[in-house]
Amino acid sequence: MPQATMRSLGALAERRAPHTATLARRLVEALGGRLSTELGIDVDRSDDDVERWALAATLFGNRITAQTAVRTYAVLARAGVHSLTDAGTRSWEELVALLDEGGYVRYDFRTATRLHELAGVLAARHGGRFSSFAGLSDPVQLERALDDLPGWGPVTVRIFLRELRGRWPGARPCLERGVRLAAEHLGLAAPDAPDDQLRATLRRAASDAGIDARDLEAALLRLSRAHGRDFERCPGGAACPLA
Repeated sequence: MPQATMRSLGALAERRAPHTATLARRLVEALGGRLSTELGIDVDRSDDDVERWALAATLFGNRITAQTAVRTYAVLARAGVHSLTDAGTRSWEELVALLDEGGYVRYDFRTATRLHELAGVLAARHGGRFSSFAGLSDPVQLERALDDLPGWGPVTVRIFLRELRGRWPGARPCLERGVRLAAEHLGLAAPDAPDDQLRATLRRAASDAGIDARDLEAALLRLSRAHGRDFERCPGGAACPLA
């Protein structure tokens, strides 16, 4: 590539950087970032916080609203249930009552049973700690091991792992399509960019904005869901009213 063209592209990137950083920061401020942070969980702080996040991810994995999952997690936490192992120490009836209090009514019986099953598997195979999975550095092996847990499927695995990126070496889930669509909608990424390039672009935008890249990814996913993945009627870019 001619040096003059390279200089022009570099100058364009420098001009766009402040705009991109401002847009990224504004998006996270408007829509919020990671679900774990919203719950007061800091997965980077300790293994105990990872245990709390595993419990929360189990709740988010059901077909319920995020608000219901947040409320139900808060109910469980107030009752002293901070992990899946804690859930295993409570009776099935008590768990059902707590889930009902959080608004988990449609899935209360099934979820109470699942929580007990998860606690049993953790105790029998993993020393009662979710942090035992941290040693699986191969992403495929880690995702397969998590997917094998009772009631955990691809959705729950993605929810759990995307907030552990950078914390566990094997936590490298693929970017969800909603993240890509929202990034393109705002002009943060070029259409059809390879995943590695898109991830690097988002990391750079987050760094320039002084925010965590995982928060930006979560905000983009929230933006996609807020649009119903139908961006055609929205002007996009900085003019997007939701951003």
